[in-house]
Amino acid sequence: MKILTVSDVVDELVHSASAAERFQDVDLILSCGDLPFDYLEFIVSVLNKRLFYVYGNHARDVLLFDGSVKSAPEGCENIHHRVVNYKGVLIAGLEGSVRYREGPHQYTQEEMSWLVRSMAPKLWWNKLRYGRAVDILITHAPPYGIHDGEDRCHQGFRAFLRFMDLYKPRYLIHGHTHLYRRDAPRMTRYGETIVLNTYGYQIIEIDEKALAKSAKTARAFRGLRKASH
Repeated sequence: MKILTVSDVVDELVHSASAAERFQDVDLILSCGDLPFDYLEFIVSVLNKRLFYVYGNHARDVLLFDGSVKSAPEGCENIHHRVVNYKGVLIAGLEGSVRYREGPHQYTQEEMSWLVRSMAPKLWWNKLRYGRAVDILITHAPPYGIHDGEDRCHQGFRAFLRFMDLYKPRYLIHGHTHLYRRDAPRMTRYGETIVLNTYGYQIIEIDEKALAKSAKTARAFRGLRKASH
């Protein structure tokens, strides 16, 4: 499965007339926040693929010309504090940034820790059923100490380190930290997880057939254990 990931800035290669041809082999889109609703709607309409997203700290409702208010991008699915199974790939989402002022989509370290803990039942159920808890975690903010900044606004969440320690996703994909220099780190390995800053856009690939095979092996192993008892 080829996945287009986007965050924070409208990229001219994605927002272009040639996007359908350039990204024709993409199977799924993941957005890590702080992008205009109409940009996400453009991507969905041009590529005609599912798009899962989380909000960034700058997400705001949009006032339309007719006086109505749009609070979410059309044709896209918010997976904040959720875990979804898309064609065999397990994807979780956590929105927002560290709280640095009054406003939506901001959390203290303790609040984000609670959100991570409250996802445990679904993640451990996935572990029992599929042999793994989650394949991809999309967030807006980075983990604490990885790709984050020294200022409070761009500080990462400690709870994401705990998430990776416990559930070992293949990828943690985030935005929030803008990459202005060529030598700025975009990809870092933490344990069994690749932490990827998708500022702008990136392409990743996951072998969903291999994931299905590992799930089948896990079920067979559990069956043998039950039979032995």
